[in-house]
Amino acid sequence: MKLCRFTSRGTFAFRYGIVEGDIVRPLMDEDAFGVSPRASTDKISLNDVTILSPVTPSKIVCVGRNYLEHAIELGNKMPDEPLLFLKAPSAVIASGEDIVLPEQSTQVEYEGELGAVIGRAASKLKEDDDPLAYVLGYTCVNDVTARDLQRKDVQFTRAKSFDTFCPVGPWIETDIDPGDVSVTTRLNGKVMQHARTSAMAFSVPFLVRYISQVMTLNPGDLIATGTPAGVSRLSELDEVEVEVEGVGVLRNRVRSLEMA
Repeated sequence: MKLCRFTSRGTFAFRYGIVEGDIVRPLMDEDAFGVSPRASTDKISLNDVTILSPVTPSKIVCVGRNYLEHAIELGNKMPDEPLLFLKAPSAVIASGEDIVLPEQSTQVEYEGELGAVIGRAASKLKEDDDPLAYVLGYTCVNDVTARDLQRKDVQFTRAKSFDTFCPVGPWIETDIDPGDVSVTTRLNGKVMQHARTSAMAFSVPFLVRYISQVMTLNPGDLIATGTPAGVSRLSELDEVEVEVEGVGVLRNRVRSLEMA
């Protein structure tokens, strides 16, 4: 099922719902985490709602260099174990919102990725635990990066965490196999990135178990699983789309700080 977070026309309170074609059925429960989602009998047209980012994570755990060809294009070696870094939760925006180019950077780039959304708390998972049992579902992520600042700072926090640098959405799909789906990024309609998650060095189950040994993953937390080769610069008025097979399309325009 496709789980979304939305507001209805004329209201500010958000709700969770299930997207079925061109309608949304609100959930009977307050949120989609820790329970089996139960849809009400109400039906609302997608035209009458605003789709928000599907998660408001306590943390965003990102994985660097998880595709060989992307590591090569940046001149890096593949790591022996997952290269983890954090991205500020305040960077999250929804599909349809604008990515804002900060004045501190002259080289902002897109990174299309599969995102895994945690459904229940995971801490120090054992070998016989099923990591995917702790995942609610999957979404599209754009790990927007100020590449010049990443090189300058060495560590990634500033380059990855500007406001608007983490588009997520449009919703969470609960019923796909993360081991072999396509991830495609288009810039102004042109395909720039295309790979299958089967090419990742570290799979989603491996990452969930590995990260849980370091930090507790809470419901709603987001794992950005790494980007394929083909990253390039974003410019004002660009439109970037990240599509994950079976999930949907995350679409965002690019604006300068002056235009925002």
